[in-house]
Amino acid sequence: MLPVAWRFGQPSPLPGFRLALCGTLLWLAVIVLIPLGGVLLRSSSIGLAGIWEIATQPRLMAALRLSFGLSLLAGVFSLVVGLLIAWVLTRYDFPGSRFLDAAIDLPFAMPTAVAGIALTAVYAPNGWFGAPLAALGLKVAYTPLGIFIALVFIGLPFAVRTIQPVLAETEVELEEASATLGATRAQTIRKVILPPLIPAALTGLALSFARAVGEYGSVIFIAGNIPFASEIAPLMVVMKLEEFDETGATAIAAIMLGVSFAMLLVINLVQAWTRRRLGHG
Repeated sequence: MLPVAWRFGQPSPLPGFRLALCGTLLWLAVIVLIPLGGVLLRSSSIGLAGIWEIATQPRLMAALRLSFGLSLLAGVFSLVVGLLIAWVLTRYDFPGSRFLDAAIDLPFAMPTAVAGIALTAVYAPNGWFGAPLAALGLKVAYTPLGIFIALVFIGLPFAVRTIQPVLAETEVELEEASATLGATRAQTIRKVILPPLIPAALTGLALSFARAVGEYGSVIFIAGNIPFASEIAPLMVVMKLEEFDETGATAIAAIMLGVSFAMLLVINLVQAWTRRRLGHG
C-alpha cells in the first residue's frame, strides 16, 4: 500500500523519490518491457491466425503440455520438499546443518549446462543411480521423468528460500502454547504453523514454476529430445532459430509468454486472496 502522504499529493518524507522512480522504470523498461514488447511485436507480424496455426501444431502442443505440465508438477513437489527442508534447517541444529544450508543454493551458482551433464551422467542407464533403477525397469534419463528431476533440481532452492525466512520468524512459543491448550501436533501444524506460510509457499511455487518453464540448459541433455515424448517447448524455439525462422520462434515465445502469464496470474490471485483472508482472520 502506498504511503498516505504520497497518495494525497503531499511531499514524501524520503528524499529522491522521483529519481528512484525514474531509475526503476528505466531499468524495468530496458531489461523486461522492451524485450517482451519486441517478442510480441515480431510475432504479431503473422497475425492471430498465423499464431493460432503455429500453436495448434501437434508437435508444439505436445511440447507445451510437457513443459508446462512438468513445470507445475515440479513446482508443487519442490514446494512440499522445500517446506520439509526449511523446517529442518530452522527447527533443528545438527552436525552439517550449515553445509546443507549452503548446498541449497548450489543450483543458483552452477551453470545450467553443467547441471544437465551431471544429472545425465548420474541418471543414465549406466550411471550411479540410473543403473540400479534400470535394473528395476525404471528409466530416468531421456524420459519425462528425467526432465522432472532436472526441473526439481533447479526449482527447489526457490521454494526453500522463500519459506525459510517466514518459518524462522514464526515464534516457537506459539507452538508450545497450542500444545498446552490441548491441541494435537496435527492441529498445531494445520492451524498455527501452515497459515502464515501460505503466501510465502505460493511465492515459492510461482518462482519454481517460472524458472522451470523457461529452463533449457539443465534439461536439454537429460531430456533426450524425442518428439511427442520428451521434447520441451524451449527447444522448439531454438530449432526455429536454427532454421532462421525468427518469426516462428517469436510466435512460440509469445505463446509460452501468454500461458506463463495466465498461470502466474492465477497463482498471484490465489496468493492475494489468501493474504486478505489471513488478514481478516
